Amino acid sequence: MHFKFTTAGESHGPALVTIIEGVPAGLPIDQDAIDHELWRRQQGYGRGGRMKIESDSVKVLAGVRHGKALGSPIALIIENRDFVHWQDVMSAVEPDTEPKNPREVKRPRPGHADLAGGLKFQTRDLRDILERASARETAARVAAGAVAKQLLAQFSIEVRSHVAKIGPIPQRPIDAAWESIAAIPVDSLLNCVDRGLEREMVAFIDEAKANGDTLGGVFEVVAKGIPVGLGSHTSWEDKLDGRIARAIMSIHAVKAVEIGEAIENAGRFGSEAHDQIHHDGEQFVRPTNRAGGLEGGITNGEELRVRGYMKPISTLRKALHSVDIDSKEDSL
Repeated sequence: MHFKFTTAGESHGPALVTIIEGVPAGLPIDQDAIDHELWRRQQGYGRGGRMKIESDSVKVLAGVRHGKALGSPIALIIENRDFVHWQDVMSAVEPDTEPKNPREVKRPRPGHADLAGGLKFQTRDLRDILERASARETAARVAAGAVAKQLLAQFSIEVRSHVAKIGPIPQRPIDAAWESIAAIPVDSLLNCVDRGLEREMVAFIDEAKANGDTLGGVFEVVAKGIPVGLGSHTSWEDKLDGRIARAIMSIHAVKAVEIGEAIENAGRFGSEAHDQIHHDGEQFVRPTNRAGGLEGGITNGEELRVRGYMKPISTLRKALHSVDIDSKEDSL
């Protein structure tokens, strides 16, 4: 049995839905812990206005009874509170009368799925594309991830994360020890281990926002307590680094994934890049973890370290050049 999930729902539709399979019967499911992760998702300095509208809370529809998983698919729903303002536009049934404001989108945004999706699905209203392509969908993934963390906790595996870079600050992503990540205070504006750098990041976000612009950045996810042997070298589809990279790359705005110190390793000699192996009398040990806990597609017992590189979001107040999909006229 494999843990897997699927999501459904549009950004301004009535709700987001998550269906999770592979959760063993009897696993305690803490709904408050899921809500806490949803709350964490909505934090972060410089977040979009939509984050301020929604106050996400999950409802369990199926697969859990008296606080424990039944072993059947778990169904979760997160209501979109903003739907009350979009009911006519996002109705699942054809309305009797045309909405007073259909909110059609004819101008594709550079960097978004608007144009490519519109051409693929032959739609003249790009709202059909952008509603599902919106990063609002990540709320449903966070709910699934919160359940996954509860499962991993049964095996003493912990997962934490931090912001390693915003725009050009710092010049290279921060190297953060597990203890430093765990010590980040709840009131941290950017979940950064360095409060001085965090203040610089905040100031740069303010500057970009004042200019009607957006910023990209780098985040790092670290998992501790992972045993040796997860994944496999035997087939490309079983290599854990490939599976992780696929999952991270599927997150909105992520355009690159790094395992360990992969980017720096690409510029090093082999004698500098690889983690030497020793034995301390009880187990194999490595004084460094440049591989990020993965060798040959298999976990090696070290901390698993993964970085995601995010482009600036494509919804800007400073409009970029585009074209009306109907008239083909230039548009700003």
